[in-house]
Amino acid sequence: MAPSALFTPLQLRSLTLPHRGWVSPMCQYSCHPETGEGVPNDWHLMHLGSFATGGAALILTEAAAVNPAGRISPLDAGLYSDAQAVAWERMVHFVHRHSAVDGKIGVQLAHAGRKASTYWPFSGTSGSVGASDGGWTTVGPSTEAFDGYAVPEAMGEEDIQGVIADFAAAATRAVDAGFDTVEIHGAHGYLLHQFQSPLINTRTDAWGGNEEGRNRLMLAVVDAVRAVIPDSMPLLLRISASDWADGGVDIDASVRLARTAAEHGVDLVDVSSGGAVAHQEIKLGPGYQAGFAEQIKREAGVPTGAVGLLTSPGQAEAIVSQGRADAVFMARAALRDPHWWLRAAHELGHGIEWVPQYQRAIPRHGF
Repeated sequence: MAPSALFTPLQLRSLTLPHRGWVSPMCQYSCHPETGEGVPNDWHLMHLGSFATGGAALILTEAAAVNPAGRISPLDAGLYSDAQAVAWERMVHFVHRHSAVDGKIGVQLAHAGRKASTYWPFSGTSGSVGASDGGWTTVGPSTEAFDGYAVPEAMGEEDIQGVIADFAAAATRAVDAGFDTVEIHGAHGYLLHQFQSPLINTRTDAWGGNEEGRNRLMLAVVDAVRAVIPDSMPLLLRISASDWADGGVDIDASVRLARTAAEHGVDLVDVSSGGAVAHQEIKLGPGYQAGFAEQIKREAGVPTGAVGLLTSPGQAEAIVSQGRADAVFMARAALRDPHWWLRAAHELGHGIEWVPQYQRAIPRHGF
């Protein structure tokens, strides 16, 4: 059997990832009030820790809001307080100590914009959270609401500069907490994507008006974060490569954004899609977003990560071995099997370390 491309190391700045199979950010909506606003807890330790013992090379946390108004729901995580940073540091130490493969952990920094202050998926209701249930007034490029959500306040210059500063402050806390990398969330219809998408951003000032203006906030955040993290630390950026709607962001615009983001210090683009508008028409299928990652890698000349209905070791191996992306992010497949990487290595004929406590289960014949 030929050597596995998926299980070869990847170097990003001074960070060596032991292989190309990574964990995508996945919101858990589990920061309960009794443990503190936005403070991750034992659930998050178990959730992230299981991927570490399961052989993931890089684990990205769920979206951590950079300020209270940036949370998707009242139960979302944040990285805007010392208490949150202390809790995240616990997760970082666990991953570093117990990873099967000397895996790494990064934090995804985010602001939900007009899609903030919503009920969590398993709450039994939907839409925006009222003030009596802990909701708050949301913000966005304009006063146009996402379908079914509350009307946001349009951000002024002071608000915009404040958000940029909040991303930088959260990144500083991430470095102090020991994270190996930082990812900026510029996808899925959240604040930075809201400013980027012509379907949402109708501003005529410097933060809108044309593609350069609409990308300005995304790149300003990249600059602010890059300025406070070490030169040795890689910076990742998640984008929505397509709005899947006429007149929205398309792959050509995303190639241009990725190329410019790399010039501003982004080391890998995590390529997702969608989320800007409710009338999107996504063409779902196995690996349906991998083509976006491939085109951005080829045309923008920046390393990319592929994500989206990538479930089998064979799929992941093909994407990396064919040079379509530099890494593969797993999400739902990882939830179904937190030891996905151990199984994948076995199926691909690659030797991989198991944590000592689980070595009695190493398969000798089938998995």
